[in-house]
Amino acid sequence: MSRWQPYVTVATVVERAGCFLMVEEAPDGGQTLFNQPAGHLEPGERIREAALRELREESAWQVGITDYLGLYVYEAPGGQTFHSHGFFGMALAHLGNELDPAIIAVHWLTLEEIEALDRQGRLRSPLVLRRIRDALASRFYPMDVIHEC
Repeated sequence: MSRWQPYVTVATVVERAGCFLMVEEAPDGGQTLFNQPAGHLEPGERIREAALRELREESAWQVGITDYLGLYVYEAPGGQTFHSHGFFGMALAHLGNELDPAIIAVHWLTLEEIEALDRQGRLRSPLVLRRIRDALASRFYPMDVIHEC
């Protein structure tokens, strides 16, 4: 008997001068979509480390993660369930490394531009805008709410 198991992911909202760090990607070669730098937790990896790795790989930015936005649960139209850990951070430096091959471009977008992408159906999931709105409302938790042994 197989056991149900959600996908564990991480995503980080990064704000700088009124703009948010977003990546443009083409999942499965389809229409380009926008997301925060995000991805799956790898075996043996700590949650915060995964978020920092995804930021480097997908955006080439070094980010100081300052706060935890919480655990977001999303059931995708295909039936997969995602448990996405949301973080908030500050851009520290552009690293200039090569981007993950799935990333088409990195953008700094205003909330209005992201809302326009949402109206066009171009956000990766409803969690993208939800995490930004939570960050703008200062719905933060201290990092020590995450306990990893």
